[in-house]
Amino acid sequence: MVQNLGTGGTEDGDGRPDDRWPLLAQRINTAGGRIDFVMLCEVKGWHRYGHKQLARACEDLNLDAAPLAPSSSGLGTALLYRREVLGRWKRHNPDFSGETLHGFAVTTFDVGLPAPLAFVPVHFTPFAAEKAAIEAGTAASRGYKYGPYVVLAGDVNYPPASPQSPPPDYSTMRPYNIGARTLPPVPGSTDPRPERQVTERLARHGYVDAAWHLFQKEQDPAVLDPTGTDDRVDQVWVSAPLAPAVSGYRLLDQPQRASDHKGLVFTIDTDLIDTSNPWKHR
Repeated sequence: MVQNLGTGGTEDGDGRPDDRWPLLAQRINTAGGRIDFVMLCEVKGWHRYGHKQLARACEDLNLDAAPLAPSSSGLGTALLYRREVLGRWKRHNPDFSGETLHGFAVTTFDVGLPAPLAFVPVHFTPFAAEKAAIEAGTAASRGYKYGPYVVLAGDVNYPPASPQSPPPDYSTMRPYNIGARTLPPVPGSTDPRPERQVTERLARHGYVDAAWHLFQKEQDPAVLDPTGTDDRVDQVWVSAPLAPAVSGYRLLDQPQRASDHKGLVFTIDTDLIDTSNPWKHR
């Protein structure tokens, strides 16, 4: 599962107490089936008071946590996982996290593949697509540090890579997001155009947009619904060998007040991962 918490799930954007964590925990625990890993964004303040909120999340979800990734913004990323299924993590690598605004880390597990399975929760800067594209390239490259099997997911903040994706709702988009997420209109038009360089960078690094991949197979338009207020900015990207293994992708919007972002839940069948070319990083 993937979820943007919204300022930690414990306060609002002005710093006023707003403990939405019980609603977020309810969303995760009632997602259907067993949740084995949760990739989180805007993990604000979870390290404070002896990692009090992180411990609360582990208790409420019955999951373990990888170390929190460093974050210069304070709105970091996190990975919670079910040790009974994934085992203990083998590597946790936050190198080059400082090259991004919100931070990231690569955490790997031995699930019986020829190389480790890596998880990379991400949250790219919302302020400029040019900077976010560099962040995307950094996280995408580092995801391959331990081999070809990678799940990279979170709030990418920019439109999906495919030009056939449903257009954003510009009527509700704030000017600062229009400035960062669009290209100038073509001559003779006033319509903004989606700025796709961030997600195109992920695609050029060999990652597959899970929702778009499944839409092409199943033709279910619901998988392409917006995850934020105006676009599908929360996304799951998997390295190419994992694409055949992804199924069951759907959005979660209940309880509605849990977050201003929908959750994403999906299944990875490790038996269906393409293991024909288990190359090593060099």
